[in-house]
Amino acid sequence: MRQIEVVAAIIVKDNKVFATQRGYGEWKDFWEFPGGKIDAGETPEEALRREIKEELDTEIAVDKLFTTIDYDYPTFHITMHCYLCTIENGSLTLLEHEAAKWLSLDQLDSVTWLPADLLVIAELQKSCIPFG
Repeated sequence: MRQIEVVAAIIVKDNKVFATQRGYGEWKDFWEFPGGKIDAGETPEEALRREIKEELDTEIAVDKLFTTIDYDYPTFHITMHCYLCTIENGSLTLLEHEAAKWLSLDQLDSVTWLPADLLVIAELQKSCIPFG
């Protein structure tokens, strides 16, 4: 099975997290935390800053690792390193996604998340971070 290692940003502002909706591919219209693949030679933090700049034209501070999720999709295995992040510069302009929302803890179940991201949601709901 193909293995993919990615990073995801849990961008926090005013006790809400930023969620994006995929606009392409097999998982079109599902929601996820923004991010992407780690390029050769990059640290996870560097990859996350690059991906958010590319996808959302925004500079972020990668504050700390929140969780690492492993999930088996039908055709690949994903390892997703999820970091709590804050906005340093920019306004989260959608360059690749079809929609985005700021969600509070009680709104996290209001969208259809990708399966791996659902595991992150469960961790967020258990910990109440960053909402506490």
